[in-house]
Amino acid sequence: MRLLIHDLAQEELDKIRPGLGEDTKIITNNGKIRHCIGCFGCWVKTPGACVIRDEYGDMGADLGHSSELIIVSQCFYGGYSPFVKNVLDRSISYIHPYFLIRNGEMHHRPRYEQPLDLSVWFYGEITEKEQWTAEKLVRANAINLNCQRVKVSFLRELAELEGQL
Repeated sequence: MRLLIHDLAQEELDKIRPGLGEDTKIITNNGKIRHCIGCFGCWVKTPGACVIRDEYGDMGADLGHSSELIIVSQCFYGGYSPFVKNVLDRSISYIHPYFLIRNGEMHHRPRYEQPLDLSVWFYGEITEKEQWTAEKLVRANAINLNCQRVKVSFLRELAELEGQL
């Protein structure tokens, strides 16, 4: 399964949907996502699942059953849009609270055995510094998510995304 987290308007999503395939689960902003409250309940009280039981409460498991995570986000100061960032925050149960050393750095231990590839598409007016920051952010996320492959792309126009996924 592939997992797409995006902040696109419905008409933009409809343009890229044909290239996604039937095995893609799409995470869309329905306007009802609740924010991570930082309680770490997904590690302690309900391991692997967010204690906030809404339709985003099983994001960690969704990642764990995916072979590829695709993120399409407007670039906000070298980072993800608020919705995409919120979904990623709610996905912390994808990893264990325990640490290990990877690449000479301390990182969380993976909860799932399934390897994950990460593809991130940033769009909008993006400065060179924002691109540098976004690239570093995605590479750091890839290490934390224990990704095998990572790809970061920058688009000026969303039309460039058609046929790329």
